Amino acid sequence: MAFPRAAGVLLHPTSLPSADGIGDLGPEAQRFVDWMEAAGLSLWQMLPLGPTGYGDSPYQCFSAFAGNPLLIHIPGQHAPRHTAIDASHGGYSTRIDFAALHAAKPKAMQAWLDTLPYNEAVQQFVEREAHWLPDYALFMAIKESEGGAPWTQWPRALADREPQALQAARTQLAPAIRRRVLEQFVFDTQYRALRAYAAAHGVRLMGDVPIYVAHDSADVWTNRRLFQLQADGALTVQAGVPPDYFSATGQLWGNPLYDWPAMARDGYAWWKARLRRALDQFDVLRLDHFRGFAGYWEVPGNAETAVSGRWVEGPGEPFFAAMHAALGPLPIVAEDLGLITPDVTALRERCGFPGMAILQFAFASEHSDFQPHRFHRDLVVYTGTHDNDTTMGWWQSTGEGDSTRLADEVAAEKARALRYLACTSEDMPWALIRAALASVADTVLIPMQDLLALGSDARMNLPGRTSGNWTFRFHWEQVDASRTQWLRDLVHTYERGVSASSAR
Repeated sequence: MAFPRAAGVLLHPTSLPSADGIGDLGPEAQRFVDWMEAAGLSLWQMLPLGPTGYGDSPYQCFSAFAGNPLLIHIPGQHAPRHTAIDASHGGYSTRIDFAALHAAKPKAMQAWLDTLPYNEAVQQFVEREAHWLPDYALFMAIKESEGGAPWTQWPRALADREPQALQAARTQLAPAIRRRVLEQFVFDTQYRALRAYAAAHGVRLMGDVPIYVAHDSADVWTNRRLFQLQADGALTVQAGVPPDYFSATGQLWGNPLYDWPAMARDGYAWWKARLRRALDQFDVLRLDHFRGFAGYWEVPGNAETAVSGRWVEGPGEPFFAAMHAALGPLPIVAEDLGLITPDVTALRERCGFPGMAILQFAFASEHSDFQPHRFHRDLVVYTGTHDNDTTMGWWQSTGEGDSTRLADEVAAEKARALRYLACTSEDMPWALIRAALASVADTVLIPMQDLLALGSDARMNLPGRTSGNWTFRFHWEQVDASRTQWLRDLVHTYERGVSASSAR
């Protein structure tokens, strides 16, 4: 599918300012849309919006269909009073303290939800989302009653979904199930309001669909036959990637791998439902780890690193043909970073999906495919992604203490960048942003951290790090009006959606 020439921003809603410790779908999200419109940006990419589990990662969610209750805006007197306040930034905390958040917001949420009616609108929502919502609400209610334990550690009758055990749980846990349903109704209502507001201001929303789902999720508990699991639910094999430029030992993700033949037998019904839900929420989708649909890295379930894995053939073109037949043209961006072989590129091209290019990778060698003069139009260009350092952090790195990059290699990389971009060190990150916007690629996405020229302490995620990720937040005092106008002028200059009459 062809994409219009446009520029956008990468920012997860959790990173928005707010007074209760985490960004949400409320007024500050609408204010962010207003700022995007002022800057000439027309595409807002978010990370996955599901309810987060292990490590608070949006890539390890309890459901591929549900929304994260932490993103719900709790109004007025019901809002939690967060303890980690930074008075120098309008009373907003500048990092997410997940421990404090999990202690405060769910209590405030429950108190607020108890005031809301379970009315006809809620019932209509339940009926519309009947293919996933009842199982998810039951899953979360049981998990809560079991002290947060993963489903593989529940009583065997519940883990195995024996009908009598499930019916007893539905009766016993009815109040908790009702609360989970109301959470999802409110999330859906607030999200749809935000999407409508964005559309009215010329902003499209871009979602992120991870290829895999968390082991401890309603998806796996409800659909065990679709995953490669042992009889007790433990992992037979698990997902990951081999060693690459992100990690010398690869990445061990811990997600269960799909039983693709089992999925094919029912026409990939679960995937159709998943993408249908995503397309109901977003205008564009980033399909994470696209290479896994051509071939994926299979690691033993008990492995401690990803080094011992092997390549296995993925579902390939028949999978996407089934998705297209059921859902129509797919507005998908293929995340094709990492070890990309010709079969992966051929599959992406046959499907008509644009791939990705990262400018921070453009200067590691003399002749890189990530250098802008090698780009083509059917491409989505980033200065960096949520897995990269910020551009300022990347630029300020010396290579000391980094086992994957020697100091002389870093110095050579910087020299190539300065020569290629015809700039000085003082021009970063603006020179890299300009190069992205000036490129022939139809779509450019810039992390908010780069638009604010923030350093490594604003990095969203460091792959392989088990704690300290996903906590970044910005505050409005960091947004400079002159830089907003500079950005808008560049978007106009490089014909990325701002008309000449509205450029100023």
